[in-house]
Amino acid sequence: MAFALQDINNIRTLRAIARDTPMDVLLELREKINVVVEERIQEEEEKKIELDNQKKKLEAIIQQVNSEGIEVNELIAALGATGAKKAGKTRAPRPPKYKYVDSNGKEKTWTGQGRTPSVIQEALDNGKKLEDFSIDR
Repeated sequence: MAFALQDINNIRTLRAIARDTPMDVLLELREKINVVVEERIQEEEEKKIELDNQKKKLEAIIQQVNSEGIEVNELIAALGATGAKKAGKTRAPRPPKYKYVDSNGKEKTWTGQGRTPSVIQEALDNGKKLEDFSIDR
């Protein structure tokens, strides 16, 4: 009797389930649901308090920066030097190492990375060697 949350969210489904369930089990379920709901409410309140505290800290920092006469650009530059790591450069595409003819008769290449093309894999399964497809031969 496994039910998804969307199944028990429907009042008619709940009534049908409740008809076949003993009252003591229903009362126990209600208590457990109440506990879970209270825990969730408490978690949400704690998150809200944490966000409010962070907002207050940021406001205090902004006031301090303004009172010290620090320019925003200077602050950003200073934080940028020690702040988050910049995104790395994207690497250049690898040159192809292998050449093969696909099932449609088109000549294609493969770098040797990633999933082996099905044509090459079938040939390997039939006893050919990967070097047979090498471009540098």
